[in-house]
Amino acid sequence: MIEDKIWNSNPNRYIIGSDEVGRGSFAGPIGAASVRVNYESIDLLMDVKDSKKLSPKKREFLENYIKKNSYWAIGIASKKEIEKINILNASLLAMKRSILKLKFKPKIVKVDGNKK
Repeated sequence: MIEDKIWNSNPNRYIIGSDEVGRGSFAGPIGAASVRVNYESIDLLMDVKDSKKLSPKKREFLENYIKKNSYWAIGIASKKEIEKINILNASLLAMKRSILKLKFKPKIVKVDGNKK
């Protein structure tokens, strides 16, 4: 994976992951979170591919761990924005807002999906 190559060459380089939530909901806003996981904590997350497939206990543990040990931010796109620019663009907007809320400017962002 590209993250491994980046971290192996420079463990101090930040990689941000960003993903949306709520895209399948019937109505309401869409949210996104962006997270910088500390390099030392990455082993806890290596097997996580889909949080919906985790047990509630494991999901709650990881949520608390990430909130306490990582930099993270949340962005939202409203229902009106979804209607105006469509759900895909609204999810990208929510991701952008979450990235811009981070306390530092990331050099690399890994976005879930097929957009670069």
